[in-house]
Amino acid sequence: MKLLTASALAGAAALALMASAGAASAQDVAVTANIAVTSDYVFRGFSQSNEDPAVQGGVDVPVGSSFYAGVWASNVDFGDNTEAEIDVYGGFRGETKGYSWDVGLITYLYAPGANQDYDYVELKAAGSRAIGPVTAGAAIYFSPDFFGADKAATYAELNASYATPVTGLSVSGAVGEQWLSVSDDYATWNLGATYAFAGTPLSLDVRYTDTDVDNPAIPISDGRVFATVKATF
Repeated sequence: MKLLTASALAGAAALALMASAGAASAQDVAVTANIAVTSDYVFRGFSQSNEDPAVQGGVDVPVGSSFYAGVWASNVDFGDNTEAEIDVYGGFRGETKGYSWDVGLITYLYAPGANQDYDYVELKAAGSRAIGPVTAGAAIYFSPDFFGADKAATYAELNASYATPVTGLSVSGAVGEQWLSVSDDYATWNLGATYAFAGTPLSLDVRYTDTDVDNPAIPISDGRVFATVKATF
């Protein structure tokens, strides 16, 4: 039931953003949409779906040469009546002297009837550089009033990807640290492979993730392998 509810919310959010972009269609705005099914929705090393599958979807709208906006949704399970996460985001991205950069803002909303302390906003700054088949990057996120009980929180990440000689196959990974004002800080990392099926909008990502949280009472932070099938249009 929760999968259906979140799927409907994702679709509604996507349709709403597509409608808002309709007025700009005369300017040839390249709207893209995506929908995915994952065996576990993992965010910064923690399962957001209580280790169960999730249905996800979103829409991205570029405006002009550098501004972008989008919305994305997924079902979640925090052990209460919260059923869905809806992210609304926007920002600017570009390239300077071979370095790609992205600065923006993400609003995380939880519904229906979620504890309003869950809702929060993050500021994002990211950069990367491609050298041959390897792309390396870094990102930092800051929230003045983070999810749940925490106030100020910062997340920093180093990431890299490698486009293998096999057409459509890439390998990627990341290492990050989450600093929290009330809860304990922790580190997280992931490593996986993504295969884009030629001639189709489909891709498959299989990934291992873990954290340094050592607490039997928090199994959602344990190491796990999860798989995601995604279609982008």
